[in-house]
Amino acid sequence: MYTDETLNCTDCNAAFTFSAGEQEFFAAKGFTNKPNRCPDCRAARKSQRSAGGGGGGSYGGGGGYGGGRPQREMFQATCSACGKVAEVPFQPRGDKPVYCRDCFSQRQSSYR
Repeated sequence: MYTDETLNCTDCNAAFTFSAGEQEFFAAKGFTNKPNRCPDCRAARKSQRSAGGGGGGSYGGGGGYGGGRPQREMFQATCSACGKVAEVPFQPRGDKPVYCRDCFSQRQSSYR
């Protein structure tokens, strides 16, 4: 049985209630830690992350697309199939073929 708990937000230091219903939800999801932020600060942090802002998360990355990750370095290469200039997220070594997006997609779909 759960009872409402009063906690202090680590961001704004305001007191907030961690309700019995929220505790039950956390337990059902397997969460073992209590929330550190009040609902307002949680919502602000979530919107900041979904807009490509700061990190967090248990694996060093943030939520959402590109959340907190540095921009990946891209390299220029010549497509081995069509000869067009392509940008790839790795340094081509010359010992394996490199394909532009269109040729790569075409090759991938032919394997399925």
